[in-house]
Amino acid sequence: MHVPVLKKEALHFLNPQKDEHFVDCTAGFGGHAFSILENNGPLGKVLAMEWDEEIYNFLKEKETERFIPINESYTRIKEVVEEKSFFPVSGVLFDLGFSSFHVDGSGRGFSFMRKEPLDMRYNKENPLTAHQIVNNYKEKDIFYLLKKWGDEDYAGKIARRIVSRREEGPIETTADLAKIIEEVIPKKHQERQKINSATKTFQALRIAVNGELLGLEAALPEALEILKKGGRMVIICFHEGEERTIRRFFQSSEVKLLTQKPIIPTKEEINKNIRSRSAKLYAVLKK
Repeated sequence: MHVPVLKKEALHFLNPQKDEHFVDCTAGFGGHAFSILENNGPLGKVLAMEWDEEIYNFLKEKETERFIPINESYTRIKEVVEEKSFFPVSGVLFDLGFSSFHVDGSGRGFSFMRKEPLDMRYNKENPLTAHQIVNNYKEKDIFYLLKKWGDEDYAGKIARRIVSRREEGPIETTADLAKIIEEVIPKKHQERQKINSATKTFQALRIAVNGELLGLEAALPEALEILKKGGRMVIICFHEGEERTIRRFFQSSEVKLLTQKPIIPTKEEINKNIRSRSAKLYAVLKK
């Protein structure tokens, strides 16, 4: 089961009060949402948006008058809030990390630690897959996404090797791709890194498949728009691309920073959940 990251800290900055309404834009298995519901009763509600249909089906079983799950991407936050007449909104939460379910149980190729098909879609209606990118994109386009969304130092060499390797036949699995990356990145560099050599490439492919950063850029202004004056927005991010997008948005918006520096997990939380180690939390108040 997915363990929500920085749950106590997110709850602190959202500061849910009696009868207030909140939108959880990335509900996952509801770890953050259910904590909010413990604090905004008796009439306060949470609109829980979850794009992954399998996870949404889990949430749907827990639907109540106060907990309202919906199978939508956060890119439609404004439309959904208006359709549901879900006003006023006192707080909005984004947890941009992908669920442990996606790594451990989805079978969709999110992890280089397992041999799975190159899929990486959160929502199966999405026509684009990692397999299509790896096997059909031009070398320059693969290089671009690895560099832009993965900050990969060896983006050029990896892109070149992918294109060369697929001439022998399609690159079908996560294991095939991870092996290609391992062959390209020098051993000394791999030893210096604190992460697996395939991490940045897999991150970039996941972002590209799901349109994550473009979606975030579109969703943030809409989330601020539906938030009432004095309402709070909390965003938990996990890599530099997300962080840059968030900072740019805050700098150009009518908000008051509640976190002068990002909040990071404690050593205790990291020890309990190693996947929390790269998390950073930002919080603002709408002026």
